[in-house]
Amino acid sequence: MSRAIDPITFAVVKNAMDSIVDEVAYTVLRTARSEIVKDVMDYSAAICDRHGQMIAQAKTIALHLGAIPEAMAEVRKRYGDSLQPGDAVIVNDPYQGGMHLPDIFMFVPFFYQGEIEGFCVVICHHTDVGGRVPGSNASDSTEIYQEGLRIPVLKLYEAGQVNETIERVIAQNVRVPDRVLGDLRAQYAACAVGVRELGKLLDRYGREAARSYFAELLDYAERLTRDEIRRWPKGTFTFEDFIDDDGLSDAPIPIRVAVTVHEDHVSVDYTGSSPQVRAAINSTLSYTKSCTYLSVRCALKGDVPNNAGVFRCIEVTVPEGTVLNPVSPAAVAARALTGYRVFDAMLGALAQVVPDHVPAAGEGGNTVVCLSGKKDSGEGYIIVDMICGAWGGRPKSDGIEAITNASQNLSNTPVETLEAQHPVRVEAYELAADTCGAGRYRGGLGIRRSYRVLGDDVLLQLRADRMKFRPYGLQGGLPAQPAQNLLEHAGSVQALPSKVGRQIARNDLVTHIQPGGGGFGDPLARQFEELEQDVWDHKLSAAFVREHYRAVADPRTGKIDREKTAALRAAP
Repeated sequence: MSRAIDPITFAVVKNAMDSIVDEVAYTVLRTARSEIVKDVMDYSAAICDRHGQMIAQAKTIALHLGAIPEAMAEVRKRYGDSLQPGDAVIVNDPYQGGMHLPDIFMFVPFFYQGEIEGFCVVICHHTDVGGRVPGSNASDSTEIYQEGLRIPVLKLYEAGQVNETIERVIAQNVRVPDRVLGDLRAQYAACAVGVRELGKLLDRYGREAARSYFAELLDYAERLTRDEIRRWPKGTFTFEDFIDDDGLSDAPIPIRVAVTVHEDHVSVDYTGSSPQVRAAINSTLSYTKSCTYLSVRCALKGDVPNNAGVFRCIEVTVPEGTVLNPVSPAAVAARALTGYRVFDAMLGALAQVVPDHVPAAGEGGNTVVCLSGKKDSGEGYIIVDMICGAWGGRPKSDGIEAITNASQNLSNTPVETLEAQHPVRVEAYELAADTCGAGRYRGGLGIRRSYRVLGDDVLLQLRADRMKFRPYGLQGGLPAQPAQNLLEHAGSVQALPSKVGRQIARNDLVTHIQPGGGGFGDPLARQFEELEQDVWDHKLSAAFVREHYRAVADPRTGKIDREKTAALRAAP
């Protein structure tokens, strides 16, 4: 560190910034109105310096935050130096730095003694922003104009007063205005907390010292990142993964990545990935960059701060007109699915760089189940449930189960919350046996979740994947089992495709079974004691163990018969 930076004060400021941005996030959690924010926790928070560079991020949705530079550039271009204390700028337009329309960014400037010293940023996924279908998140839209209310860079609050005209336009165009406006107010309240706490920090250290330490936070993260990259093997490492299809055709959608490790930075090139598609799974450039930054950050072993200093070490090339950098008016509502596959492809490439640090593929990202209609009282409702599943096997342990995808920080909605507020009964919420990939360290099991519909004329929108292209294994590990979508109607059960939009009836049962995570390492190297525990816990069946581990287990006790297993493994 330079002589102007005291290392102890630096550590105090760094931890203070982490505490402040987490308090911003906790405020959202305490004040939000919708389940998707307060229960699923699909939101994020960050603090930027006076130049708009992200210097701290909360423990929230990591995939959101790499998009902030693009959105911040649009805010600064639109308003420049005209912002005032108490202003709040919002934007959700994917072609002005946003990601998809339900994610509304809010930027609140932090003033200290008359000058802007930073910005508090909160991004929330809103339950509905209008458009052709409830939830505004359908994968079968074909242009952005179908997807909902498109908000350019605008001031929702001016000098602390809400712009009632903009608020009325929003309320008039969404299906659940009380929840949407309530969540926007939660965003503003949370940003106000951040502004208050930043003021206290500058009162303590002064403007010039704070600026120096904020700049050092970025430089510190950059130095740590470059130091670690210097120890990586040099060269170009490629990987290809696929999205099953876009729901409008059966054609698979390739995601190709080439990661080149230079002396102290990496360049990432997505040339060869699919052209943009008709359906709404195109990923905006800002989101693709965000997924890329996160992937590299996950491969770093050191305790590197999560800020824009890391971004300086990563160059991203994405050809225009592709599924990872579409041209307007391409639809993008379900772009998260593509982001998950970018993350998987990036980790597949990085596994060749740091093989002792990268797990096999997880479940492929959360599945979105959207059910909407009217209650018997006539009141409308929208359920946006995001099912979080499993990680792949890791270099030294099994994959984790019933947890958010590694690229997110989401939570499964509590059953009690769904049933108390909506006409639905959750009849299954459990680990699905045998869904993992076998390996020395097996993948985590996927989730089975079933919804009994208790209302009439319900619209089901279901966005899943990994039915055709299963989560991959690493180092000899096997891929996980494919996803399943099932609909039970009038006593008969039919399989549904990965992407669904259709009407269903009262008493229908919708079931989604996620894939598990891929396996890591040779399955025959797994310890017998671990297999016995898996069978005893009903995570793996004796048949699965025999097929994938070539071991003979008692289906009741899980006990491995050593002699029969040796004979089975010796057979050709």
